[in-house]
Amino acid sequence: MEDFKKEFIEFMVKSNVLTFGDFTTKSGRKTPFFINTGNYNNGEQMEKLGEFYAKALNKELADDFSGLYGPAYKGIPLCITTSVALNKLFNKNVNFTFNRKEAKTHGEGGNLIGHKLQDGEKIVIVEDVITAGTAIRESLPVIEAAANVKIQAIVVSVDRMEKGTGDLSAIDQVQEDFGIKTFAIVTIDEVVDYLHNREIDGKVIVDDKMKDMIADYRQKYGA
Repeated sequence: MEDFKKEFIEFMVKSNVLTFGDFTTKSGRKTPFFINTGNYNNGEQMEKLGEFYAKALNKELADDFSGLYGPAYKGIPLCITTSVALNKLFNKNVNFTFNRKEAKTHGEGGNLIGHKLQDGEKIVIVEDVITAGTAIRESLPVIEAAANVKIQAIVVSVDRMEKGTGDLSAIDQVQEDFGIKTFAIVTIDEVVDYLHNREIDGKVIVDDKMKDMIADYRQKYGA
């Protein structure tokens, strides 16, 4: 596993974004782990988060994209901090665009902010996680209405690797439905493999019991 992935896993734990215990997802599933990216709340965290996204993009796509799109609301800070990190780490100055939830009816109007999309551009959608793929499905017509661009990829922070409405994972379902390369900084399998019996700040986060609980959950809901 690459060092940036290991660092990202520890970063999520220390930021209280990745937690383990007894939770209920929006879909009603009882899960032993939970990812809440809304817990990122300061400048240092956002700077580091952008760098992890930038490293994942550089690994998967190198220079084969020209802009980022962040779906409102969580995708907005993600696309901005990732563009800053790409410039800082890889000297790659990419554009960013994000949407309003409701179109503006005064001034310049419209529902897109930032770079004005141009025909032929290769765009990456930056999201936190994909659960049902709703934000992606809502984003595609907005982007396609603005210009004839190519959606080069979708990047998220963590792939939970579990079934959506069918037998495929949410990420694989989006990839199959739209033919868009979709990847995560880390997968839940990588998270568990790295954290199993490892101390973070003097505490073991995933012991044998928790690993078994996650394995049982994956057996039931894993894609």
